[in-house]
Amino acid sequence: MSEASQGVSGAERAPTTLGGRLRLVGPGLVMAATGVGAGDLISSLVAGTQFGTVLIWAIVLGAIIKFSLVEGMGRWYMATGRTIFEGWRDLGRWATIYFVVYLFLVTFVFGAAVTSASALAVDALFPGVLPIWAWAVLHGIFGFVVVGIGRYNLFERVIEVFVGLMFLTVVGLAIVLAPNLGDLAIGLVPRIPDGSLIYALGIIGGVSGTFTLASYPYWVRERGWRRSTWIPTMRTDLIVGYIITAVFMISMLIIGSEFLFGTGTSISDTEGLVALSDPLSERFGTVAGWFFLIGFWSATTSSILGAWNGAAYLFADFVRTLDVTPGDDETYLSEKGPFFRGFLVWITFPPMALLFFDQPVLLVIIYASLGALFLPFLSITLIWLLNSDRVGREYRNKIFSNAGMAVALLLFLALAINELIGLF
Repeated sequence: MSEASQGVSGAERAPTTLGGRLRLVGPGLVMAATGVGAGDLISSLVAGTQFGTVLIWAIVLGAIIKFSLVEGMGRWYMATGRTIFEGWRDLGRWATIYFVVYLFLVTFVFGAAVTSASALAVDALFPGVLPIWAWAVLHGIFGFVVVGIGRYNLFERVIEVFVGLMFLTVVGLAIVLAPNLGDLAIGLVPRIPDGSLIYALGIIGGVSGTFTLASYPYWVRERGWRRSTWIPTMRTDLIVGYIITAVFMISMLIIGSEFLFGTGTSISDTEGLVALSDPLSERFGTVAGWFFLIGFWSATTSSILGAWNGAAYLFADFVRTLDVTPGDDETYLSEKGPFFRGFLVWITFPPMALLFFDQPVLLVIIYASLGALFLPFLSITLIWLLNSDRVGREYRNKIFSNAGMAVALLLFLALAINELIGLF
């Protein structure tokens, strides 16, 4: 029996060695696969196309900042036994209402955006077989079926397959294409060439998702990591996940840099999202072009699964905190529960109406803009909660956690202002 099955009751003892913790890595892989979606792929490719490898440091910084936020949520849950929604409820009903309104808006757009991104890759692999909207519908139904089965073990195993595909394809290509180590090392030194500030901020803010960050505690909960003794295991799990996230995004940046840097080629339109497959095929053969497209497809399709699962958990937990219907918490926080499955229907089917506008890239851009409305909220509420007496003194934020969250708050406020200005 796997640890994911054994640990659901929380009865298993947390490992005390690094090797033992590494053997249990899983939710962090789900976070990595979910967070690296179409927006992250595009931001890394665009940065590589425009500025080469000089913005590698922004990817690393973004991973560190997002780690501080997700680690804070995991620490809150394990130290208090309460979910982030319960923490937001303590701050006032406004916080939970704000988030759930945001959740409905962003998932409506995201449900169409992420399935469209997967559809673009499949359409490039099999041009003309089906219209893009039809591929997108099939991907949405795929996510609905896999998550709707209601077995976390299966969900995590499928995600791990996608992570493997991502590494085999995109990271493999980056290794083949990589410039010398000296150039890569230079990219780790923070520099902001003329015109690159917005790109750097976008990369930092875009590393590993938006609303899906809040889903991580539900995934560790499925593993049975429900007490403070599991905090070191949780941190190890997240470190692995964010290393994978950074490596994958750096690989995309390298690919964009090696093929399009200095060419003036745009990857901002529908055709451009998969424009790299042609030069890859010309230089290394058809298989290389397919590798890139398969990696692109794996990243976006794993985001479908993770977002479908995470968003459904978040909504079910919101309903639980309303105390509308008395009952066992497991009725709400279950992949087979009515509120979980009800929201799964919401994120899958209503967004399909947006597919007929035939603007897949625009949907990705709108989703990224909506993300700017959540990240400042998450940063400030975590700072508030994790410095309060709601958490035992030993589990409150230390100086580095507060610094990371404060930087995240300032950065995400700047990004939010920039995104809002861009809308008007």
